[in-house]
Amino acid sequence: MAKNTICVWYDKDAEAAARFYAATFPDSAVGAVIRAPGDYPDGKQGDVLVVEFTVAGIPCIGLNGGPAFKHNEAFSFQIATDTQEETDRYWNAIVGNGGQESECGWCKDKWGVSWQITPRVLSKALSAGGGQAKRAFDAMMTMRKIDIAAIEAARRG
Repeated sequence: MAKNTICVWYDKDAEAAARFYAATFPDSAVGAVIRAPGDYPDGKQGDVLVVEFTVAGIPCIGLNGGPAFKHNEAFSFQIATDTQEETDRYWNAIVGNGGQESECGWCKDKWGVSWQITPRVLSKALSAGGGQAKRAFDAMMTMRKIDIAAIEAARRG
């Protein structure tokens, strides 16, 4: 296990989520699946407790902690993309697998985890400042999934 690992709380589907992420994003994998060695108040021996996984190179653990806590936008994975095809692929994988669209490049997977699918061209436009940042920002504010061609057009003015 890495020295610093992100722990993501799931009701009961940590393994399914980890396998989906590993199949969707490069440099992602499922590691150890740790099962309960005995019965406990909310489960039984053999139930999955913790799943070690990596998402785009970031070490994580999925904890099947039960329904007590829900995900919200205060935590998200941000995935930088280089092309519209890559943006579409990740967005469509998340939304098309029971997830939901949100605003400005954000979406949620079917487990409620938030994702920002962010083309690098948008980040570059915003960090450039001035009029091109304002135009790119205004264009982004009208979008759900980011349209790279529209961001580039707005950036140019």
